[in-house]
Amino acid sequence: MLVVKNLTKRFGGFTALESINISIGAGERIGLIGPNGSGKSTLVNCISGVLPVSDGSVHFDGDNITHLPPHRRTQLGIGRTFQIPKPFESMSTLQNVCIPLEYAARYGNHGEALPDRAQQILADLDLRSKADLLPEGLTQIDLRKLELARAIAIRPKLLIADEVMAGLAGAEIDEVLGLLQRLGKSGIAIIMIEHIMHAVMEFSERMIVLNTGKVIADGAPDDVINDAIVEQVYLGE
Repeated sequence: MLVVKNLTKRFGGFTALESINISIGAGERIGLIGPNGSGKSTLVNCISGVLPVSDGSVHFDGDNITHLPPHRRTQLGIGRTFQIPKPFESMSTLQNVCIPLEYAARYGNHGEALPDRAQQILADLDLRSKADLLPEGLTQIDLRKLELARAIAIRPKLLIADEVMAGLAGAEIDEVLGLLQRLGKSGIAIIMIEHIMHAVMEFSERMIVLNTGKVIADGAPDDVINDAIVEQVYLGE
């Protein structure tokens, strides 16, 4: 469903990504890992259209989307969360979910009331009781769930979860992990970017490792974690 071909991203004289080649099938659960500064966020920003590529191409569902703006990629079915949640502060939790429903998923054209669908999404993420709260009244885990809710509202075929567990601990991590696993079982392909290794290992069918802007491993989680080069990158000599 997603094919990235020879993708390179330069910032002036600095090459952040060099000749990246990856492919992701429908419904696959992918863990994307690597040290800080390895290029993970740059890669997903190129896939989602936040950053233009310097060379190479991005294909989604058979179409070349390399030069499409972010909102068009969203409408095609690429949803994402961000490391730092930035909901509309003056809108309730429910209204925050209605926005992508109306403007990305265009739910208003399908004859179903937006608030009803938004309520269902919130219920699926255990947020229904917080529907009328403003973001300032939400806990950290609630804000993370709201990020997921807004991404799910666009009816994604591919969901990029960018450090959706950041700032969480213990049972909260397990709760969000369970939500992502449920979404994966529903048929949505998911790329999870995360530093919490046990969560990535439990979630992923396949893991891709970046280091200094290059793919250094791509395979089954156990094989990747036991790869000598990956061990060296994470643990040193």
